[in-house]
Amino acid sequence: MTNKYMYFIANWKMFGGLNSLNSLHKVDRFLKNFKKNKSIKLIFCPPSTLIRPMSKKLINSRIEVGSQNCHENEDYGAFTGFVNSKMLKDVGAKYVILGHSENRKCGETNKLINLKVKSALKTGLKVIFCIGETLKEKKRKITNQILSKQIKFGLQKINKKKNILIAYEPVWSIGTGLIPKSKELFTTINFIKKKTKLNVIYGGSVNPKNIHELKSINNIDGFLIGGASQDPKKFIDIIKKTYN
Repeated sequence: MTNKYMYFIANWKMFGGLNSLNSLHKVDRFLKNFKKNKSIKLIFCPPSTLIRPMSKKLINSRIEVGSQNCHENEDYGAFTGFVNSKMLKDVGAKYVILGHSENRKCGETNKLINLKVKSALKTGLKVIFCIGETLKEKKRKITNQILSKQIKFGLQKINKKKNILIAYEPVWSIGTGLIPKSKELFTTINFIKKKTKLNVIYGGSVNPKNIHELKSINNIDGFLIGGASQDPKKFIDIIKKTYN
């Protein structure tokens, strides 16, 4: 673990109502009593409907709040159903996940993601920039080519990258329970770090059962956690086991 901080980012995806916020008490209490808490960056990214109430609930907490996406235009405009980075910041978001494979699958291009990254950074949000290859691309052994392309065009003409965190999420791993082999993952994370000079976290089926294997890969700067983050016990277990 090479970074000053270890990131634990909860991506709630399309999950949660107001009652779901009650689970934050357990995580917040754990963090306050955890001996290693000063080395942890803990970020929750709920649906947009929960950003404001979650921010208010965590006002005296070290847990920060982020969004799962944003529109590429930082100004107000005729974009029915969309939310931009300015609006997200206004309701308490400090981070935004961009380039997630679930959104790429719905048609987000590298060019569009690049516009979103620029908009978010201009507004003052920190960006969790997702990259990853499909199973077909992995089998063709072109992972590095795919990642290079996503980095090159997704971060094009962005000179100041200090507020960007890279999340490597192999598409074939998300929600499947499969994770890359340790040596393979170490090599890929290393490749991304050399390419970007940025901190890199891993996402893709992270859970309490495989965290022992994942934490042994010492160039990972944290984890982007999907389904397991919706359960406070599982989420806390992941953090505990990272340090055990």
